[in-house]
Amino acid sequence: MTSTFFADAVLFDMDGTLTDSIAAVEAAWGKVAKDMGHDPEHVIAATHGKRAIDNLAQFKPHILSHQMDGEVQTFEESILFFADAYGNHGPGTRRSSPTSYIPGSALDSRDTTPSLTSANSTPSSRTSSDVQSSRRPSFATRLSDALIAVPNSEDRYIKVVDSPIEEDNGDEHFNDKTPMNQLEAWQIEAAAVDRSVRILPGVKKMIESIPDGRYAVATSGAKTYAYGCMTRVGITPPPVTITADDKRLKAGKPAPDPFLLAAECLGFDPKNCVVFEDSPSGIRAGVASGAIVIAVCTSHERSKIENCGAHFVVDDMEKVECELVEGRLRFTILA
Repeated sequence: MTSTFFADAVLFDMDGTLTDSIAAVEAAWGKVAKDMGHDPEHVIAATHGKRAIDNLAQFKPHILSHQMDGEVQTFEESILFFADAYGNHGPGTRRSSPTSYIPGSALDSRDTTPSLTSANSTPSSRTSSDVQSSRRPSFATRLSDALIAVPNSEDRYIKVVDSPIEEDNGDEHFNDKTPMNQLEAWQIEAAAVDRSVRILPGVKKMIESIPDGRYAVATSGAKTYAYGCMTRVGITPPPVTITADDKRLKAGKPAPDPFLLAAECLGFDPKNCVVFEDSPSGIRAGVASGAIVIAVCTSHERSKIENCGAHFVVDDMEKVECELVEGRLRFTILA
């Protein structure tokens, strides 16, 4: 039996709802777990649907508050490296030089990573060229350059840094002559498995059915990861994209703050919005915001999310239709 209802706007979660980067995310958290001596399965299960800043604070409590923004960005760059490694460095690939970046690749942070400077920040007196010349290249870019410098073969990987999270202040690890036997296993494994980001079923059609200004993204990912994932699958991040590093947020999911802020920025009452979510914490956040929540079974088994309070539970967005009717959005949940 089909169900129909009306709403004014849509608030999308991102990962697991619009995009599927679960393999890369789990690989990155698995590496953090191994580095810290934790059980990877426990860490991966505990981090789903939550902000990296909250997860890193839990599992790496030694990180100081003033270091956290940088640690989050570095961690999210490692996710995107896992996502791109197979396509950029896997079997049969060859890239001619360290300067031949692939458009849209995580390894070209200049193209995919938005400015992390707050809109309310005081402008720096330094010019952009000054900042560019003084800023240390990102983890992903440095690792990419080191990998490219080695001839394309099964043993071309080298050790670049001890960890994508805990980088040192020097470049003593960066040496194209580094013996291959010093390669860290995660770097080999990252390029051996395809963990590329994918768009989920029905997402493209759903987004195209909603007028501009009537939908937003509210994600537990910070800017580096959120924008990187969406652009990789052909989704243009909407003007209202609430990321985990938004300084206006007091709390992340399962608190309703990200969805409340997104609705406010769109100019709609959250009670007249629809939330699409995939994780238990995200579903609870959507319910707490007062919105109508549609849960998609794209990352969790139905049994794991059907008791979290969602108004509807569907396999994926192909089971939901949306059309503009007399200025409002009419949703139909297909049987």
